[in-house]
Amino acid sequence: MDGQLIAFTGVAAGMIALPGADFAVVVRNALDSRRAGVATAIGVAGGLLVHTALAVAGLAAVLVAVPALFGAVQLLGGAYLLYLGGRALLALRGRPVAAGGEHATGPDAAPDGAGPAARLGAAQGLRQGFLTNALNPKAPVLFLSLLPQFVPADRPALPRTLLLAAMIVAMALVWFPAVALLVDRLGGWLRRPKVSRALEAATGFLLTALGGILLVEVVLA
Repeated sequence: MDGQLIAFTGVAAGMIALPGADFAVVVRNALDSRRAGVATAIGVAGGLLVHTALAVAGLAAVLVAVPALFGAVQLLGGAYLLYLGGRALLALRGRPVAAGGEHATGPDAAPDGAGPAARLGAAQGLRQGFLTNALNPKAPVLFLSLLPQFVPADRPALPRTLLLAAMIVAMALVWFPAVALLVDRLGGWLRRPKVSRALEAATGFLLTALGGILLVEVVLA
């Protein structure tokens, strides 16, 4: 079997499984509902499909080579992560207090006692997952540096690159829905008020921090 392909599988799997903004958004939305979590996971894979398609077409090289364009994507990505993180953190402030002094969570929670809150829809989850990944400015750099290393010099570049890109998207379509389903499976424990608030706070802070880092890099560039 192709040794380079085996090595790429390991590298790509580690890259996809590494916790980051994608992971945080999938976990956060899966806590809301399984449907929203799985939709978010599919959206993340859709964002990866965009990046791999750009890398195959060579457009990612243009994005990296043009500082103004790269900075614009970085600015949008950072602002969107700050938006998601800020929403997660603000949601913690508006939850009504349930019996026993705990804050209510889940579909029955609503700010200021306004009644049951609507669950995140599948379309919203899909959009959040897609934008979180598609607006990640680090992805074009990563794919441009990663894919060519696993394309043998004695083979046509395009078919091999397409294969590697398809493998990345396929792994994402397995990993992120699996994360969403696992979170939903553990939902009874994860949706306990204290645990849910801790996860909401952790994902909120993570998304806010990642967004802030991107914006700082734009300012310092």
